Amino acid sequence: MRIAISATCPTLDAEVDARFGRCPYFIIVDPDTMQFEAMENSSAMAGGGAGISTGQMIASKGVQVVLTGNCGPNAYQVLSAAGLQVITGVSGKVRDAVIAYKSGQFQAVSQPNVADHFGMGRGMGKGMGRGVGRGMGVGIMPSVTPVPQTPSPEQGLEALKAQSQVLAQQLSELQRRIKELEKKGE
Repeated sequence: MRIAISATCPTLDAEVDARFGRCPYFIIVDPDTMQFEAMENSSAMAGGGAGISTGQMIASKGVQVVLTGNCGPNAYQVLSAAGLQVITGVSGKVRDAVIAYKSGQFQAVSQPNVADHFGMGRGMGKGMGRGVGRGMGVGIMPSVTPVPQTPSPEQGLEALKAQSQVLAQQLSELQRRIKELEKKGE
């Protein structure tokens, strides 16, 4: 079994990062041996779609469980569609979180625990003159008693549709920006 933990630094002694999609690192751990691999989250500074792209990256690493502080709806859809267990509300040292997981102190959640754009903060720009927060800022969804759930084919389809929509928006924004830069260069 392999576990992915959102982390502030690339070590087992790092703090668990409260953000899934925008954490700077992931520690992928074998909980039986405590052997780990640290990987930088290349989507942490993305202008949009960080949760989706981070979820895809983690799902491709062959992990079965994700431990993190918070997980938004887009990332949750990707992870659950891939069959991963998502455990939120995790804090403290990465090493201690793995030990707590092994001792059965955590349960998987059946829905995201924060609203979309949670980890972006307020006033961040995309580097293209637009604010990202759109006034949504930091909304926290109420916690519920977690119940492990197997994603249905419909949930998988919805996750793919959400991914497609975000990617289409990103492509449109990139194409707009390319045209803008080409005009400036003429």
